[in-house]
Amino acid sequence: MASMEPAQITVAVMSTVNITHIILQYMQHQKLQKQVRRQRQLGDESDENMDTDFSQSTGLGNLDILVVKGQVHAVECRFWARETSTDWWDCIELQVWDDSWWLRNFHMQKGTFMELCDLLSPALKLKNTKMRAAVTVHKQVAIALWKLATPDSYQSVRNQFGMGKSTVGASVIQVANVITELLLSRVVTLGNMQVIVDGFAAMGFPNCSGAIDRTHISILGPDHQGSQYINRKGYFSMVLQALVDHKRHFININVGWPGTVHDARIFRNSGLCERLQQGIYFPDQKITIGDVEMPIVILRVGWVPLMPWLMKPYTGTLDSSQELFNYRLSRCRMVVECAFGHLKGCWCSLLTWLDLSETNIPIVIIGSPVLHNICESKRETFMAGWEVEANCLAADYAHTDTRVVRRAQQGTVCIREALKTSFIPGQAMV
Repeated sequence: MASMEPAQITVAVMSTVNITHIILQYMQHQKLQKQVRRQRQLGDESDENMDTDFSQSTGLGNLDILVVKGQVHAVECRFWARETSTDWWDCIELQVWDDSWWLRNFHMQKGTFMELCDLLSPALKLKNTKMRAAVTVHKQVAIALWKLATPDSYQSVRNQFGMGKSTVGASVIQVANVITELLLSRVVTLGNMQVIVDGFAAMGFPNCSGAIDRTHISILGPDHQGSQYINRKGYFSMVLQALVDHKRHFININVGWPGTVHDARIFRNSGLCERLQQGIYFPDQKITIGDVEMPIVILRVGWVPLMPWLMKPYTGTLDSSQELFNYRLSRCRMVVECAFGHLKGCWCSLLTWLDLSETNIPIVIIGSPVLHNICESKRETFMAGWEVEANCLAADYAHTDTRVVRRAQQGTVCIREALKTSFIPGQAMV
């Protein structure tokens, strides 16, 4: 009640008084009607007078009751909505914090945050309802960034912003959806090819357009087919495959494959591989090395065969020239590992078992490289402490509860046991 306006309090009190008055009059009316029925049974014909006297004594006919009921229903529902405190966000975070505080807590400066809000505003702006004022665009984005940038639970974020837990969850998904719809194709893109080629050439590898790799994002075990998500390190994950340029910008991503799927299969079934094979992803820009023409290439270690457009290191016993080739390739390929390191260090919720549905997990994962590219393009500072925290989180969450893994594998174990029994002589297979 302390947060209500005086006018609202007055309306609420008056409506309560009206309701109480109606109830008392209705009870009196029922009592009088019982008396009328009793007198009729005794032969008394004065019922009309009784009805008339009731109307006159109360001053309230049937029409008046309907009018009052209409007034009661007209009371705004806002009175019944539970208000939560948002003072910390409204008065401290949004108004007082300087760029260093914004960087520590949202992993971007306030100016970058405001620009991001402007980009997302057309799709995030909500309308007020009778229940309460709509959550502002700035608060929706702030909630999503705080959840992505910290290992905090939804309950912790709820307390930070004075919002309901369901509102926090909805804001995270909604902001990630809008980022995917409005910014993905604009931010995660190839860019200026010649600048990228020149950048890798300066690092020691000619006519190169990017380095490709994959990383596993920790998730909670899905309710169904959970065993498909257990990767070779023994925890549930979803795979993010990414092509990265010389400045650690993501230029192509592929998300959604379960952790148990082999890297080569993910790459072969990606749109990137298809366009590379067709020769339509990069411009037809070739250089001559010795007497051999070399197209634009990408760099990768292992799991895929050597292609004209994909360079891999030599394996086995190496001579000095092969070792030099491997050194230069590895040096350039490090950009993708650095990009993944910065991605998880900045948006460290990717390390903490994303507790979302299988449908929403890819959406949140996709939003993170977009935010990464925005921060990189704005030259936002990557603080050393983030990497330390990310390494600690990775160690804590790298191993799933073995009981969960056993439950996911239980069906497979049963099948193996049944097969073992059927192989015994004399045991027929059904």
